Amino acid sequence: MNLGIFMMPLHDPDRDYLTVLKEDREAILLADQLGYDEAWVGEHYSCKTEPIANPLQFMATLISQTKRIKFATGVINVPQHHPAQIAGDVAQFDHLSEGRFIMGVGPGGLGSDFELFETFEKNRAEMMVEGVDMVHEIWRSNAPYRIHGKYWNVVVDKQVQAKLGIGPMLKPYQQPHPPLAVSAMSPNSPTAKLAGERGWSLISANFTPSNQVLSHWAAYCEGADKAGVKPNRANWRVARSIVCTESDQEAADYLANENCSPGWYYKYLRDNLATYKMTKIFKNDQSMPDSELTIPNMLKMMVISGSPKRVLDKLVALTDELGWFGTLLVTHKDWDNAALHRNSMRLIAEKVMPAFNQHMSAKQAAD
Repeated sequence: MNLGIFMMPLHDPDRDYLTVLKEDREAILLADQLGYDEAWVGEHYSCKTEPIANPLQFMATLISQTKRIKFATGVINVPQHHPAQIAGDVAQFDHLSEGRFIMGVGPGGLGSDFELFETFEKNRAEMMVEGVDMVHEIWRSNAPYRIHGKYWNVVVDKQVQAKLGIGPMLKPYQQPHPPLAVSAMSPNSPTAKLAGERGWSLISANFTPSNQVLSHWAAYCEGADKAGVKPNRANWRVARSIVCTESDQEAADYLANENCSPGWYYKYLRDNLATYKMTKIFKNDQSMPDSELTIPNMLKMMVISGSPKRVLDKLVALTDELGWFGTLLVTHKDWDNAALHRNSMRLIAEKVMPAFNQHMSAKQAAD
């Protein structure tokens, strides 16, 4: 199976912006050195806490400094962009990275961005599908373009000058196009069902308990069955928060402080999503009252922690519950203790994954 790093990223808004950008770059460079397969970076325009506006621009600074890792948008919020802009930006990045790119897309997830781009009252899921279809149509056709939709039009017609090369839009390096993925967080996610219908890859969010993650795959299979497509578990990515330390006690001591980076991370997400009455995302039992969404409870439900042996045991238990999947995405956190987080990445790659890969291979073979 593959191993990746997923960063929203999420940082204390009081931290210096250049410092956190350098830290996020360092994390991806370290991931590449340790043999991680993928690096996912999110997109948020109006949030100091989630401070990367353009993941393609950010990741472009890392192409020449990395050797093997694939870059991925986690995600391009399609309703916030004209499809022609997405098509051009992605095609260019795909060439610059020589195909080391996965196109993650979504309908958007930040209320302040919805307000900024005036998409609050729009059908963002419908916009996402139309936008992706238009991007793919641009890539498989040639000028002149006459693509009309409900939300956008892509027209380059009267101004085409074929002899001068004016009019054609960029096509990606990967043909027919880069692989596509969407993320799911809600129980029985309709986005997961859509991904199954379309044959797209699926990412299950790390702030969803494992029993809800299982509902994502069920929804994906439902969509695939509707479309007459056989679902492939290799296209399923599961994101988890993991703190791997030299000993179980070291991890326990770190997480005992509710203000540690994972604790702060889940407090931010809980308080943010509570604004939109979406706390069900965090619950392993929908009868659980919001008052039980304490930081210790959330860390217990959603953080895999401990020594390499204990982390491995918990990952094995996770796959016993979910079945096998293609990629484990480790969610990047603010480096409140840089040495601990760097060592966690190393221990996962060097001490946990070799044995976990053997377990997953056997599970896949038995499926």
